[in-house]
Amino acid sequence: MHNLAMATKVAIVGVTGYAGGELARLLLRHPGARIVAAVARSHQGEPLRVALPHLHDAPDSLRIGGDVGDAEVVFTALPAGEAAKRAPQWLADGRRIVDIGSDFRLKDPLLYAKWYGYAHPAPELLAESVYGLTELAREALPAARVVANPGCYPTAALLALAPAASAGLIGTDVIVDAKSGVSGAGHVVEDAYLYGTIDESIRAYGVPKHRHTPEIAQGLAGLGLKAKLTFAPHLVPMTRGLIATCYAPLSDGVTAAQVSEAYATRYANEPFVRVTSAFPPTKATLGSNWCLVHAVVDEDNRRLVAVGVLDNLVKGAAGQAIQNFNLLCGQPETAGLEAMPLWP
Repeated sequence: MHNLAMATKVAIVGVTGYAGGELARLLLRHPGARIVAAVARSHQGEPLRVALPHLHDAPDSLRIGGDVGDAEVVFTALPAGEAAKRAPQWLADGRRIVDIGSDFRLKDPLLYAKWYGYAHPAPELLAESVYGLTELAREALPAARVVANPGCYPTAALLALAPAASAGLIGTDVIVDAKSGVSGAGHVVEDAYLYGTIDESIRAYGVPKHRHTPEIAQGLAGLGLKAKLTFAPHLVPMTRGLIATCYAPLSDGVTAAQVSEAYATRYANEPFVRVTSAFPPTKATLGSNWCLVHAVVDEDNRRLVAVGVLDNLVKGAAGQAIQNFNLLCGQPETAGLEAMPLWP
């Protein structure tokens, strides 16, 4: 049995969305967390297990409302701009925030006007927010008040490229060709996401102005690579899963052995990142917090090809948020995230 009296009290704001529901699924089994508030605009007053019928074991007393109660940590899974409007008051109340949305990911507030089309509601918080790509942010997370959970595409792309970028093995001309299942779009009811439209089809979208572009570029810059980045996302007819295939020129003199060593060394002790011996399928991460990475060298063209795959709702959203929460609260990093992937 979990000792709920000792568990950190958490709220999920935006609980009825795909990412919010995934947070609830994982946190209901987390040994060090207790959900005290499930917040959404829809389903007000309904038990969480009625609004989200896969959450059979949620207590009947956990009902959807509009307040975060006495939560110590607030998880937000809201449309762009909404979490930042509420964050100052939550912080003033002494709470900490893990935002699954995009509101605190970019350090330059002017980028929100350019890429998101709005003036940031709380630009003073951008400087202090910690970009929670956990594998690159462990030292900063325990003291953070605001954690910006990375987007799903940036998580896969940055984990695929990080060993090469940080070791100076690649040049600046970077292409990220990525594909995601439709759950990445959230609860969107429009023709582009209807079964008859997406089944047996694949399409590019958001090129060259997808909102994750500056986020990936900012992450690469933090690794020492000021990239000239082209990001091309695609929608594929599956519910979950994401693959980012990344291309970059090799620096002069870099060998395949150096690349292999850099990846093996960088991820040798990571609890959720594995370097695979072959190109991994997205389904090998289904329902888990794993990111699988495979990198090869195209010798003829002197180019690195690095692939990252993950479940866009777990490592790409809710799972990574809990990984960050664990470090925020001094808990084992893997707590609540030990489940292996589903197969087939």
